[in-house]
Amino acid sequence: MNKSDFQQMLLKFITPLKPYYSKGKARIRLGGHAAWYEDISVETEAFSRPLWGLVPFWAGGGSEPELEEIYRLGFAAGADPQNPEYWGKCHDRDQRFVEMAAMAYAMLLTPEKIWEPLSDLQKNNLTDWLWQINTHEVCDSNWIFFRILVNIALKKCGRKYSEAHIKTDIDRIYDFYLGNGWYQDGVQGQKDYYIPFAIHFYSLIFAVFMEEDYPAYCKIFKQRAEIFAKDFIYWFADDGEALPYGRSLTYRFAQIAFWSACILADVKPFPIGIIKGIIERNLKSWSESNMLDNAQLLTVGYKYPNLLMAEHYNAPGSPYWGLKAFAVLALPDNHEFWTTQSLPLPELDKLHLIPEADMIIAHTDGEATAYPAGTHKNFACGQIVAKYLKFAYSTEFGFNTSKSALSLEEAACDNMLCFVVDDLVLTRRFTDSYSVNDDKITVTWSPFEGISVTTQIIPTECGHDRIHSIKSQIPCTAYDCGFAVASSDKFNCVTMTESGGASAKNSFSSCTVIGGEGHIISAAPNTNIMYPKTVIPSVKYTIDKGVTICKTTIITR
Repeated sequence: MNKSDFQQMLLKFITPLKPYYSKGKARIRLGGHAAWYEDISVETEAFSRPLWGLVPFWAGGGSEPELEEIYRLGFAAGADPQNPEYWGKCHDRDQRFVEMAAMAYAMLLTPEKIWEPLSDLQKNNLTDWLWQINTHEVCDSNWIFFRILVNIALKKCGRKYSEAHIKTDIDRIYDFYLGNGWYQDGVQGQKDYYIPFAIHFYSLIFAVFMEEDYPAYCKIFKQRAEIFAKDFIYWFADDGEALPYGRSLTYRFAQIAFWSACILADVKPFPIGIIKGIIERNLKSWSESNMLDNAQLLTVGYKYPNLLMAEHYNAPGSPYWGLKAFAVLALPDNHEFWTTQSLPLPELDKLHLIPEADMIIAHTDGEATAYPAGTHKNFACGQIVAKYLKFAYSTEFGFNTSKSALSLEEAACDNMLCFVVDDLVLTRRFTDSYSVNDDKITVTWSPFEGISVTTQIIPTECGHDRIHSIKSQIPCTAYDCGFAVASSDKFNCVTMTESGGASAKNSFSSCTVIGGEGHIISAAPNTNIMYPKTVIPSVKYTIDKGVTICKTTIITR
């Protein structure tokens, strides 16, 4: 792909938004579903998030005069307290702080498009509106970077800014650092895509603009990104698919934003052709998905529109946050990225331990499979169990979310050991303790009072083994479930059950589960994030009072 290809792909996502801008251009009204925050924030979010792609497009010489005028008018109207489209007064932990980051990005990268055309009064209004982030509490997480970005943007534009916040906030980001390039996302402790597409992305943008002002900070941010890349590359399959794991997957191609930011900041942990290959293949895989609606707007979902998998902070405009992937568009036309040939992934270890992320990743036959310990905290924001607590996550199969605990079909428990107690399907909700070794994950957990489980997850050349030691005070039934196999008619899925296991095979993938009595779960439609219809091969175990040892083998190749 050359620069024009990237530009056209970006405009394919943004151009369909034009009819939805408000009269004063400061908001966009999309869709009908809600998020946890106020409607004014929903509309401000939809206005700001396209900037993650438009800003580097403009910075790199892209021309779209109509959108330039829309955003010039929108910035003037939205920051004006006397305008009916005013973005409003903020409060602690306000969603609008998230959107300020995209606006700061615009002020940093393209002040000639966004800042300089404003009148003195309009500049004062925008400064005052952004300043609110310095007078309120932000979430103790990657959100801290929103305040950093706002303050450095104000500084670069010659306005009042908070030097104290810049320094104390960076110190707080440092508190989240775990070593070997890894952070955790604040007090909740998640180690997921918020590390590459948030903390590292923002730190590299900081490094692009603040090298002279804060050279020590910038050097550290770049060094940590380079180290992190050596692990993060394992999250990508040979065909460009990235690991579906954790929350905020509706941001989709934000999965590659880290790599784009590396190129922009001149951080090269791998040859530029390898990085370009990761970016190109990932964008290609998304372009072949069903993520757009009939108006060609991005939807909430993953490979197709799906509110079931959404977090409570996913409004109709939220997916445009993924346009951060297009940071490379800011590169000049003569940058080597545009002429370098895309290269495949380098040779990777078949099994790679990432202790800071509490997981092992297997790279086999071009696919990536993660075996995490499941270390999320008590952070309920939508399908959190499905996103962190399965035994395995795969670029090939995706994972299922749950509709209810009333049946195996609605629970849709791929890659989980689920217990049926009083006609309810119960699974792991928390991890009590865990250990992560080079070749094995061990977790202790409880699905229900009176049942405790120690599970060992052991990757093999053709899948993985699970050994469960179950101490139960309750006679019940357990199902150990394999990967969810796509079963839409076009995939010609065939299933089989027998006394020692079950299997499902379609035209491009298969999963066999060996252990107890074979059982096929026809998952409720739209539970899987990649495929609307799936079946889950599983084995059934009878659990008596006392200790039961169950060994299950999962074969995927």
